[in-house]
Amino acid sequence: MLEVIKSGLETSIQEWPGRYGYLNVGFPWSGPMDSWSFRLANCLVGNPPGAAALECQFIGPSLKFQRAAVFALTGAEMQAKLDGVPVALGESTSATAGQTLAMGSAKTGARGYLAIAGGIINEAFFGSRATFHKGGLGGMEGHALKVGQTVPVGNASGVAGRKLKLSALPPIVTNKKWQVEVVTGPNDDWIDDEGHARFLGSDWKLSSKSDRGGFRLDGPDWTFTARATNKPPEHGSDPANIVDHGYPVGAINLAGQTPIILVNDGPSGGGFINPYTVPQCAFWKLAQSKPGETYRFQVISVAEAQARARAIAALCTATSIE
Repeated sequence: MLEVIKSGLETSIQEWPGRYGYLNVGFPWSGPMDSWSFRLANCLVGNPPGAAALECQFIGPSLKFQRAAVFALTGAEMQAKLDGVPVALGESTSATAGQTLAMGSAKTGARGYLAIAGGIINEAFFGSRATFHKGGLGGMEGHALKVGQTVPVGNASGVAGRKLKLSALPPIVTNKKWQVEVVTGPNDDWIDDEGHARFLGSDWKLSSKSDRGGFRLDGPDWTFTARATNKPPEHGSDPANIVDHGYPVGAINLAGQTPIILVNDGPSGGGFINPYTVPQCAFWKLAQSKPGETYRFQVISVAEAQARARAIAALCTATSIE
């Protein structure tokens, strides 16, 4: 139904919450990095909030409609045009057969979302249509979109002209500075007081060596407790080494002195400590930040993280549409 004219930069089919239940066999959950914007796009076109849609990162695709459809764009402002006419962000829009939606580079934010009434109906793998590009599964033939492919979409009418309330939209920053919430653990007791103060009191720059597997950060060195330096040999020689254990999604994985936030396509376990974890309620901030931008981390409780996630879920409903 959608012919890929230009693929953009690793444009992928995702669905929310993703491929849960297979971390033990090496398949991450994948899914949209900014699930807030993703769910809002689906709500605009009348889909269930988790229906398969497109995640477009940094540079969006150009897609030709092979039949009439209703679509919506959320997340990053990617300067989209339908046959040369600008398309409003956060509003459902109708397209006729033969029209082309052309998305450019992200002007604000980093990842945009395109939902179409009826949802994308590519083949599911292990119960999910989400793309795990590095593993070659889900999506279109296991990967991101390629020129010449046709993306299948289900039949649904949708309603054009529906708009999101401004209060429902994620507040994407424009000053390149993000405050990102974290919860402590699971290995916070391997970092000493000075190390914690340095982590929470410093700016951390997002490295260009980042992707949907991990966000690498540049910043000051860490310092450790005696537990990290006076330990049995099976824990490894580096203070950040530990006997292999499971990693939570969002873990700030300390590889030597380099923190790497394990995001949607990240590994499920290994031999490095994780002093902090970014909860799901803050993942949208990671998704909308670009390399070179900075994070300042703030500790919240698990209960507060859960409350914020529930508040976001409440916004991703028809009540957020004017």
